[in-house]
Amino acid sequence: MGNVIFVTMALDLAADPVELTAALVDVPSVSGNETALADAVEHALRAQARHLEVVRNGNAVLARTNLGRDSRVVLAGHLDTVPINHNLPLRRTGEGEDLVLHGCGTVDMKGGDAVMLHLAATVTEPRHDLTFVFYDCEEVEATRNGLGRIERELPEWLRGDLAVVCEPSNAVVEAGCQGSIRVEVSTNGRRAHTARAWMGVNAIHGAGEVLRRLAEYEARQVDIDGCVYREGLQAVRIGGGVASNVVPDECVVTVNHRFAPDRSPEQAEAHLREVFSGFDVRVTDMAGGALPGLAHPVAEEFAAAAGGKPVAKLGWTDVARFAALGMPAVNFGPGDPSLAHTREENVPAAHIRRCAEVLARFVSA
Repeated sequence: MGNVIFVTMALDLAADPVELTAALVDVPSVSGNETALADAVEHALRAQARHLEVVRNGNAVLARTNLGRDSRVVLAGHLDTVPINHNLPLRRTGEGEDLVLHGCGTVDMKGGDAVMLHLAATVTEPRHDLTFVFYDCEEVEATRNGLGRIERELPEWLRGDLAVVCEPSNAVVEAGCQGSIRVEVSTNGRRAHTARAWMGVNAIHGAGEVLRRLAEYEARQVDIDGCVYREGLQAVRIGGGVASNVVPDECVVTVNHRFAPDRSPEQAEAHLREVFSGFDVRVTDMAGGALPGLAHPVAEEFAAAAGGKPVAKLGWTDVARFAALGMPAVNFGPGDPSLAHTREENVPAAHIRRCAEVLARFVSA
C-alpha cells in the first residue's frame, strides 16, 4: 500500500451520503479486521440516532426502530472488504453530478453502507419499522459470515416483511439470486510406465468425455416474476497425474453450476448427476438461491418505488439467507457489481444519491 496513513474519523450520519461513503472508505476494514469501522459505526449510531435500539455482536452493529408499525423492513450490508490492492486512500474524479469515488470498498459495499447509515439517522418516523444490519466477514468463507452468526445468536433481529441487501446493483432492483453448486467429476484409470502405456488406462484422456458434455451443454434461461436468470455450467479446475513418466490413474474436473432459484440445491445436484452419469460426482459446496418474491405486496411496492424494471441477480448474495427465513429479498445498492474486487473499483456519486432518495421515499411515504 506504500506509506499511506489512515485516520479514523467521527462519522456524520446526517451528512451527504456521498461524503459519508468517502469517510467509510478511508477506514480500512479488510475481512477479519473490521473493528475500527465497527467502532465508528456503533459510536455514530448511538450518538446521532437516538430513536434506535443499537446492539453490538462481535464486529457487527445492529440497529432498529420499535415504533409498533404493521410491517418491518430489514436493510443489510457488510462492513468488510477484500484485501486492499493499492487503491486506498480514496481518490475522486469529476465533480458535481459527474463525481466518482475510487477506492477499495467504494462499490463493495461502503456506498451501500453509507446509504443505510444516512437513512438510519435521518428517517426518524418511518411508516415501516426498520432494522439495519452492518455485519462482518462477508468476503471470506461462509462459516465466518457475520450474518450467519447473527442468525444463530440474535435471530429476532433478522425477522421482517422485506429484506433489502444494499450490495451493488447499478442502483436498480436485482431480485433474488442464483444458487451455486460445485462438484468434482472424477475419472479413473490404471497406472503404467509411459514407455509401456498400452498396459495402463489414462484417466486424463478419460476426462475428455466430461469436457465434451460441458462444451455441448445448453444452459437454461428461466423467467421468474419477469426476471430472467441465465444459468451456467463451467469447468473451473482440472487436475491429474503423478509424474511425467507415469500414465495417470485419476483425473478430477471441478465444475461450478449457477442455477436459477426455481431449483433447490438438491434438484441442482440431481441434475448434475444426470449430466455426468457414468462418472463419480462428489459435491464440495452448495448454496441455494432466492426467488425474487416480487409478488409479495411489500416487495412489489419497493420495486415500484425504485422505478424501472427489476432484473435477475446473476450471482449469489446474502438475499438467499433472508429468503431461507421466508422473507422476500432484493438487492439494491450503488455501483457496478462487475467492478467489485477489482483494483479499479469506483462508484458514481449519482448512484449513491439515487439509492438514498429511493429508500428514504419508500420508508417515509
